[in-house]
Amino acid sequence: MIKIYKDYKTEEILSRKIDDYAEYEGIVKAVVADVAARGDEALREYSLKFDGYGGESLEVTEEEFAAAEEALSEDYKAVVRASAENIAFFHKKQVKTGFEIQKAGGVILGQKYTPVSVAGVYVPGGTASYPSTVLMDIIPAKIAGVDKIIMVTPVKSDGKVKPEILYAARVAGADRVFKAGGAQAIAALAYGTESIPKADVIVGPGNIFVALAKKQVYGIVNVDMIAGPSEILVIADGKSNPVFVAADLLSQAEHDKLASAVLVTDSEELALRVQEEIERQLCSMQRVEIARASIENNGKIIICGSIEEAVDIANEIAPEHLEVCVDDPMPLLPKIRNAGSIFLGRYTPEALGDYFAGPNHTLPTGGAAKFSSPLSVDDFVKKSSYIRYTEGELVKASDCVIKFAESEGLYGHANSVKVRVAASEK
Repeated sequence: MIKIYKDYKTEEILSRKIDDYAEYEGIVKAVVADVAARGDEALREYSLKFDGYGGESLEVTEEEFAAAEEALSEDYKAVVRASAENIAFFHKKQVKTGFEIQKAGGVILGQKYTPVSVAGVYVPGGTASYPSTVLMDIIPAKIAGVDKIIMVTPVKSDGKVKPEILYAARVAGADRVFKAGGAQAIAALAYGTESIPKADVIVGPGNIFVALAKKQVYGIVNVDMIAGPSEILVIADGKSNPVFVAADLLSQAEHDKLASAVLVTDSEELALRVQEEIERQLCSMQRVEIARASIENNGKIIICGSIEEAVDIANEIAPEHLEVCVDDPMPLLPKIRNAGSIFLGRYTPEALGDYFAGPNHTLPTGGAAKFSSPLSVDDFVKKSSYIRYTEGELVKASDCVIKFAESEGLYGHANSVKVRVAASEK
């Protein structure tokens, strides 16, 4: 049963347990190094060992794409296309164009945006399949203008990718899809193999092995984030429907036994009714074992003095998903500082954001919403500044540059200006 806290202490209730992943880090380090050294040969060996598939054919063929599309109903395919349209509409608003400043004397200063050449997208294939993640991770890359989008996803011994995944990849705009998962797939994207191109950035969620592999290869490539278990925090007042609130908490609890579902409310009556309702709904859930473990180990109901205090608690926790279940949530929005994605009102369940509304569902977890953001077009572009000075303007600025350089003991820097000034004075 989910626990209720009345007199909570921040350090006991709001803090997260720091997990020790040392036992996995050694495994991941060895896998990454081996794939970096031996390429496809190592990739196939680890795929066979961990997933049961070691076939020669790593890349999904056109025939497999066609068969996947044929296997799906027209109604389902229409849903995927509609979701893709909403995601694209939202993310197109994120595109930036840079700027240029022209100053007196011919000085030009500017900033330009350039998409990365190759993006690697990891799509999980463990306890559930996630075509929604395919759309969320590939569409922003496509909008950013990435030249090649390479998707990897694990398969079982039959070597088949689920048709929902392949159809979403085709709709979103993946250029190539490979049958590979785990740390070995991240290593392949980071270093490149005979089959899988080297990526400039790797995005997408995964299990602990994927997360640790992304952490290890950061610097060789860029990564979107080191994602942890899913989280939801619901702020709800006494007028909230306990059936709605319980359902929303369980919607994240079913993800993973390590997932976290938290309710913060100013109503003890609602807290008790939600506690009862969670038990009732758990009995009819398909993923009841996972959801119950999540609720019993990581679930919390926190009773506080006011909805304003609830917002303060949410800012301290910095959840991945934050629901604000009150009649008029908009005045609270400016006060919310730390959340991956915010769902406002009684009829905006988190599931809307997962599948259909448009904002990205690849979000910071583990309190990282205090300093990081959802996946966006920005993750697939680089910023470069540029400068142009004329001869005359360099001469004008030379004293300042030379003095600054010499103050740091970098006389070679100063000299690169001095030689030009000397040539100009001849």
